[in-house]
Amino acid sequence: MDWGTELWDQYDIIEKHTQSGLELVEKYAKFVKERTEIEQNYAKQLRLSSHQSFLDILNEMNDYAGQRELIAENLIVNICIDLTKYLQEIKQERKTYLMEAKKAQQSLESTYKQLDNSKKRFEREWREAERAAQHAEKTDQDINATKADVEKAKQQAHMKAHIAEECKNDYAAQLQKYNKEQNQFYFNDMPLIFNKLQDLDERRAQKLAQGYILFSDTEKQVMPIIGKCLEGITKAGSSVDEKNDSRIVIEQNKSGFERPGDLEFEDYSQGINRASSDSSLGTPKGPIDLLGKNRSKNFWLFSRRTKPTVTEDFGHLPPEQRRKRLQQKFEEICKELQKEVDKSEALGKMKDVYEKNPQMGDPASLAPQINQTSQKIEQLRGDMSKYEVILSCFFRLNRKPLFFLFSPDGAHSDESTPDPSQAIYAEFDDDFDDEELTAPIGECIALYNFPGVSEGTIAMQEGEALAVVEEDKGDGWTRVRRNNGDEGYIPTSYVSITLKK
Repeated sequence: MDWGTELWDQYDIIEKHTQSGLELVEKYAKFVKERTEIEQNYAKQLRLSSHQSFLDILNEMNDYAGQRELIAENLIVNICIDLTKYLQEIKQERKTYLMEAKKAQQSLESTYKQLDNSKKRFEREWREAERAAQHAEKTDQDINATKADVEKAKQQAHMKAHIAEECKNDYAAQLQKYNKEQNQFYFNDMPLIFNKLQDLDERRAQKLAQGYILFSDTEKQVMPIIGKCLEGITKAGSSVDEKNDSRIVIEQNKSGFERPGDLEFEDYSQGINRASSDSSLGTPKGPIDLLGKNRSKNFWLFSRRTKPTVTEDFGHLPPEQRRKRLQQKFEEICKELQKEVDKSEALGKMKDVYEKNPQMGDPASLAPQINQTSQKIEQLRGDMSKYEVILSCFFRLNRKPLFFLFSPDGAHSDESTPDPSQAIYAEFDDDFDDEELTAPIGECIALYNFPGVSEGTIAMQEGEALAVVEEDKGDGWTRVRRNNGDEGYIPTSYVSITLKK
């Protein structure tokens, strides 16, 4: 069964049906495009959180987000772009066929008008010929008419009859021509056009069916990987160790101070000077002794003192907590920078897609987002460099003899002569030149570039292999050595370390 035979008189129906088919393809292409936007936004949201407690889950979610982005990319390339291009082609093809049908219809109508005009002219001339013949007959029978009048009437009738005969022949020729064109129109031209439209519609339906299958296959391809990501999340949930969490809380928040000892009895009746008394009970000095000021005040566990002013270098914190906060801040900046870099790359890919396929969107509309992301990246790189310098300074200070004096509010004291018995200090030797080379305890691979501009540090490039000479002792720095013998410290978070067993 074909449209040209069965639907020979249903031009309007065929036109509407093929138009509705094209609209269906267009709707599906739009649906897939919106789905890709949903997948891209979903993937973006999956990468927003960075809480340390969810690190394992976030690693799996990052892979999961990557698969959602892969789905979006495959949907765009395999369905959206292909269907949009195909839609434009079949629209143009359908338009060509409809124009052919319209042209054939107009040609038939034009021939019919010529036939109708010829018919009307034949009718008009034949009636005039009849009237002329009747007039000639009356004139011939009229006894008062002259011979000239009769002859003239007969000539007029003969001329009208000749004209009518010519009109009759012309009408017969036009009728034959119209019937031939009508036969050609209904049995050849229109059936051929309708069959072409039928083939176009069937190809359109087949292409749309392929799009449906591709939509499903795109999801199926990533299901195994997504399943592994979900298994990893389940494993991460099962590996939660509440006891270890408690130990981490202790390590993150302990100040390192000793608990205060018993207060001494001050016998004012005998004029004993508390500050210079040697008759103490022998209890070790506590934080009050270390504070150096306002010793008459009690050290309360739940202090109601005003909180010190928080600075960006966390100088108000004790050394251990300050180091951890600086490292935490530095890692947050690194993660934020990586997120912005990923966003910039995604915008670049989207811009390339728009440039290659203008129907998908305007590349210029992404310019504000790209500029904003570039500015954010520059700002984060500046912040990263700043905290790199702060960490380097902290590292250098904590490997040289240093006395820390704390006032009651937790800030460093500026007293000119510190008392060694009241000082908390750490001493490290940074001079490696006179030492014998230490045997490496492992190796590491640089994950990021590190300039190593501060004293005691060493520069490295991403992907560079180094020998580990000294493990991280809790301060966030690892001592490494190059093949040429250069040694120095690098941030532990910048490398992937493998220790020898």
